[in-house]
Amino acid sequence: MNRTDALFPSLLENTKINQVVWFVMLAVMGSLVIAISSKIKVPMWPVDMSLQTLAIFTIAAVFGLKLGLATILLYLAEGALGFPVFQGTPERGIGLAYMVGPTGGYLVGFVVMTAITGWAADQGWWRNPFKIGAAMLAGEVILLALGAFWLMYLFGVSQGIEYGIGPFIVPDMLKLALAAGIVSILGNTVRKRLG
Repeated sequence: MNRTDALFPSLLENTKINQVVWFVMLAVMGSLVIAISSKIKVPMWPVDMSLQTLAIFTIAAVFGLKLGLATILLYLAEGALGFPVFQGTPERGIGLAYMVGPTGGYLVGFVVMTAITGWAADQGWWRNPFKIGAAMLAGEVILLALGAFWLMYLFGVSQGIEYGIGPFIVPDMLKLALAAGIVSILGNTVRKRLG
């Protein structure tokens, strides 16, 4: 027994505190994965693609509703505080100014798609790639709608549709299918560890 164990034995034995610490660590790690995935760019026209939606779908399906939402909200809070966690930061600004820019609708959409996917995972849908894929698809539709509506508000209807939906359909469907496959294969092991 080391010195810390001798001084705080009840604290170390308290499983609720251990669980909270574990969940906080997972949320922080998840937010870092989302931030890193946003920086991995695949050059495409008219906008670069990132692995961000793949990461968010996978995290939401593995973490479930509560931890998934905590993770995505932590990620957004990091961005609001000025950390360069978003795809276009720091090149296109940081903090709240960036968040109300062209990608603002997608950032809100990330929360909704995390909630839908996390809820579905909590219902056990993660075991079937088609079921969790359907939940992810619903989240994707809302993500694209919110992103496009925000772009329409900023730049007009035609640009909102052209730049807000079209370029994302095929790449996001591929990322969605990949996330559903990953979760159905690895989900059992990871979700058991989450308790």
